[in-house]
Amino acid sequence: MYGDDATVRKILTESGDTWAVVGLSSNRQRAAYGVAQVLQRFGKRVVPVHPKAETVHGEQGYASLADIPFDVDVVDVFVNSDLAGAVADEAVAKGARAVWFQLGVVDEEAYARTRAAGVDMVMDRCPAIEIPRLA
Repeated sequence: MYGDDATVRKILTESGDTWAVVGLSSNRQRAAYGVAQVLQRFGKRVVPVHPKAETVHGEQGYASLADIPFDVDVVDVFVNSDLAGAVADEAVAKGARAVWFQLGVVDEEAYARTRAAGVDMVMDRCPAIEIPRLA
């Protein structure tokens, strides 16, 4: 397990409410779309990060984390595992307080680097599943 329940709880309740969702587009069939809706329902500001930089769920999108002109608290990653490590590194560089890799997204080296940088991280879990358990 990559991220115990205490870390999950800390990210969801203490790490902040601005979540950059990498891979979020206007495609309603993608998991990121529904997960972002759940995060919004629980009071999180969702910032779409996708090459198309689309507005999704009423929030302006950005092509990359570096393009976001404000701080983000958590970076939620919906990309393939082979691309996720670079996103984790970008999240650390951006100053995010936590990184969350979605179900099926695992990169043990990225996990080690992120934790070594002092940033909380969870892998292979879904906040849309975890957050209702905390309510």
